[in-house]
Amino acid sequence: MPRAVVIRSTGGPEVLALEEHDPGAPPAGAVRVRVHAAGVNFIDVYFRTGLYPAPLPFVMGLEGAGVVESVGDGVTGLAAGDHVAWASVPGSYAETVVAPADRVVRVPRDVPLDVAAAVMLQGMTAHYLVNGTRTTRPGDVALVHAAAGGVGLLLVQMLKAAGARVIGTCSTAEKEALAHEAGADDVVRYTERDFVAETRRLTAGRGVDVVYDSVGVTTFDGSLAALRPRGLLVLFGQSSGPVPPFDLQRLNLGGSLFVTRPSLTHYTADRAELELRAGAVLDAVAAGRLRVRVGARFPLAEAAAAHRALEGRATTGKVLLLPR
Repeated sequence: MPRAVVIRSTGGPEVLALEEHDPGAPPAGAVRVRVHAAGVNFIDVYFRTGLYPAPLPFVMGLEGAGVVESVGDGVTGLAAGDHVAWASVPGSYAETVVAPADRVVRVPRDVPLDVAAAVMLQGMTAHYLVNGTRTTRPGDVALVHAAAGGVGLLLVQMLKAAGARVIGTCSTAEKEALAHEAGADDVVRYTERDFVAETRRLTAGRGVDVVYDSVGVTTFDGSLAALRPRGLLVLFGQSSGPVPPFDLQRLNLGGSLFVTRPSLTHYTADRAELELRAGAVLDAVAAGRLRVRVGARFPLAEAAAAHRALEGRATTGKVLLLPR
């Protein structure tokens, strides 16, 4: 019988348990997929800890890629043997998953399945941040937190391709080198220097047009302080914890600032937008315009270790789980 990582109570990584789990035959409008690789993301941590509530028990994971085994009634355009990937299918930490057909996309044959699994959620996130939440213009100056992380490395590349100047933040010399390799113009090691002061220095006191912040509570105040008047703070994650309520007058005092809290769900809400973003990302990978770094691979049975590595910031790029 196929196996999957099941969570029966919320908590630390130790609650992740590998169990026998067969999702069954695909119902109408769905496909059954043999999973080649599953992506590990901070949103998985939020579900594991209960920050994002979900009925228990459930199979962890949202992202992956694999090969179609069978299709349900009414499914057109997909057949057994097709390579597919997805970013929002619950139950993806598994050897086999049943997915709505309208939530999976075809993977070009020249894109390896593990690379497709590594780039779907984070790649489409970077795409909507650069081309949806805000349209990047040549000459824009962007501050990217966690610039050597999974989203960060992709976001830096896409911002540079759109003509922006990029200032990244990270914690170590190794991560600084990776951010520069991705195209960051300047990198601030926040463990050694104050990123607000450095950002102001690097912009001759002006501040940046936009801050992309996936860290949350520990960087939020500094992110606001790094913006130019009428600049935008895009808070798209909270790896350090959620931002508490704050007085909106601070936005006025900072120079009529803007703040948004977007989600990939709302930028791939319909099939056309999902195909647009997934197509743009996978085509860029296939053409060599977008480089994907897989920083760590763990067997499915070691999902807890993968979560510990991700939460401990011991990884760069993408973390994958391999069912086989």
